[in-house]
Amino acid sequence: MIEERWGTHPEDVKRYDTAQLRKEFLVEKLFDADEVKMVYTHNDRLVIGGVLPVNEALKLEAPPLLRSEYFCERREVGVVCIENEGVVNVDGVEYPMAYKDALYIGRGAKEVIFKSKDASVPVKFYFASSPAHTAHPTAAITKDLRRTRELGVKALANERTLNQLILNEIVPCCQLQMGLTEIKEGSVWNTMPPHTHSRRMEAYFYFKVPEKQSVCHFMGQPQETRHIFMLNEQAVISPSWSIHSAAGTSNYSFIWAMCGENLDYDDMDTFTADKLK
Repeated sequence: MIEERWGTHPEDVKRYDTAQLRKEFLVEKLFDADEVKMVYTHNDRLVIGGVLPVNEALKLEAPPLLRSEYFCERREVGVVCIENEGVVNVDGVEYPMAYKDALYIGRGAKEVIFKSKDASVPVKFYFASSPAHTAHPTAAITKDLRRTRELGVKALANERTLNQLILNEIVPCCQLQMGLTEIKEGSVWNTMPPHTHSRRMEAYFYFKVPEKQSVCHFMGQPQETRHIFMLNEQAVISPSWSIHSAAGTSNYSFIWAMCGENLDYDDMDTFTADKLK
């Protein structure tokens, strides 16, 4: 199952009401038992998706929208395990995955199959995919390869751990970059001060949001911001012209995935909080 989202112009978004804003940018549900669910955005043609194999193994098929023989014919994929344990089989090679493990799947991989280690505690996989201009080897990013950075300060309520998973300094890749950020207890803010990067778009997937709590995601141009309240296991599309920041009513985690013109992680324009409107 795949859903299609169109690109948007910042001048148009100024006129969106709450319902329209949520329709264009919010992805409300990415997980159903024994399904691979996907959203295709025309912003740099990123695909994001969720996989929940309960009673059977699930194959990553190429939907008609891609007009390709198999999903990775012209694409690379990043997979992150967000709950329990499972296995991803890529062209006959099995990659066991536990929480926070990631897998980079290079262009040209013909068969990708997801399955749970134990059906009574099914695994959940979140993935992102971008077009790829060349083929790089499939690679597992586990605890030993994952790169972490401690960011923020308690006084500004933005203490967090950044887990860099798929970066060209860690594994060779074309466009796709991914990571997992964990907000520490007592902190609420992510990506503050916020930034834009005109050469890349991004998608945020929020998870580990406690029941009856929410995350308020801020988007839009720095001088014309908007907000979307989000619940557990929901995603939001962030065009290249938009900031992407949030504050939660509790601490939470999120996975960021970006693609576009370059792989320079620090290529961004930052705006201090006093400049936002």
